[in-house]
Amino acid sequence: MKALIRKISKFEPLTFIFSLLLLVLFLFIFLTLSNMIFGQIFDDSQGLIEAARNRAVVSSILLSLYAGFLATLISLFLGVPAGYILARFDFPGKRLVESIIDVPVVVPHTVAGIALLTVFGSRGFIGGPLEAYIQFRDALPGIVVAMLFVSLPYLANSAREGFKSVDPRLENAARSLGAPLWKAFLFVTLPLSARHILIGAIMTWARAISEFGAVVLIAYYPMIGPTLIYDRFLSYGLSASRPIAVLLILVTLSIFIVIRVLSAGWSIYDRD
Repeated sequence: MKALIRKISKFEPLTFIFSLLLLVLFLFIFLTLSNMIFGQIFDDSQGLIEAARNRAVVSSILLSLYAGFLATLISLFLGVPAGYILARFDFPGKRLVESIIDVPVVVPHTVAGIALLTVFGSRGFIGGPLEAYIQFRDALPGIVVAMLFVSLPYLANSAREGFKSVDPRLENAARSLGAPLWKAFLFVTLPLSARHILIGAIMTWARAISEFGAVVLIAYYPMIGPTLIYDRFLSYGLSASRPIAVLLILVTLSIFIVIRVLSAGWSIYDRD
């Protein structure tokens, strides 16, 4: 009891204000989501059960998760090396490169979809020559490239900040002991940046599976979760689209909780 009184007496006004704003932020998100979820459960639980049993709904959600996973893997392959170069080296045009990488975050995603069509569509300068081998329009590759375009900056930027947080002297020490650069990167720099990269990968995957605007323009079919929700809303209204939206939220929320729990104890590489 005395310890609690001491904590309250040391409670700074600024801390109280910030805590209050945190509560407002939490309630804004929590009440919005919980109102939809619990409203669906209490008002139309049968609709939620039917959505969970519907093969088209399940397939669209699984496709969202799978395509998002593929986009995240490609983002890791591209974003980690890019983040390392941007964190460790200065070169002419670096600010321009960083700005271009950040553009997909701010550009309207319908614009991104149109831009992707001009590149990966049947008449695009990549999609056209490759059309005999791989189809992007209304196909899984189109979904993946759309998800990749809008989500890659999250991983590249998170990886860059992770590499910046690692003291280059640690890397140089490994190299002075005879380790080549790739070994110093793999066994020193990468493990120390792993938490940042993991967070970036989670954000990339989350952003990918939630994408709608760019995906719907380049690949309306096969339908991912957001596209199916939009299609059902236009065709049948809120009562038909809400159960699918709730189901998608529950699936992604469960995955996020599992990831958070698994990563919470991952402190072996945390900096002091």
